[in-house]
Amino acid sequence: MITDLNDEELYMLYLEENEDAKNILYEKYNFVIDININKYKRIALKSNIDLKELHSEALLGFSDALTSYKPDAKASLPTFISLCVERRIKKLIIKANRLKNTIMKDAYSLDYMYDRFGSKLGDIISDKDTDPLDTMLNHENFEELLANINENLSKLESQVFQYMQDGYNYKQIAIMMQKNPKQIDNAMQRIKAKIKDILKKNKND
Repeated sequence: MITDLNDEELYMLYLEENEDAKNILYEKYNFVIDININKYKRIALKSNIDLKELHSEALLGFSDALTSYKPDAKASLPTFISLCVERRIKKLIIKANRLKNTIMKDAYSLDYMYDRFGSKLGDIISDKDTDPLDTMLNHENFEELLANINENLSKLESQVFQYMQDGYNYKQIAIMMQKNPKQIDNAMQRIKAKIKDILKKNKND
């Protein structure tokens, strides 16, 4: 059955203009569109961009990915789709207001509700007893803090952390990275613990 095929096999059928393969790939990775729209929705609305227009642009990014993807590339298909969708959305927003720095600042999805933890990333990485200013987003040296966090993460954890910031849950990250969900779940737990330690250390310094 076509539904049992892997991404590479589905993609080869897509190149042969197989509509079923195209639909399966869309259904399989539609969450990439939803997450990227959620990530940029706030700044898009500030830029007077209609959400329907944002969704249309995301769909074009998805199509771009399917058209230009190379199976022998280092990036997995879902990762490439995410890159293309995000690139399209960024271009749309930048064209609308030319405020690239603001876009990048607002892109951190610390207010995103994470299914795995049932809470926001800003809550995940901060202790309940600490001042809200100790959360990443409100940290006075945000970029320095982010660099400090990445320095303390392994290569795998850094990749997982990036996806966490983008709003992906552990199952979706496992798909993006083609890893076992349990491995990703464990990595997220380690990341959470490391970030809490860093925030606590910064507060005490």
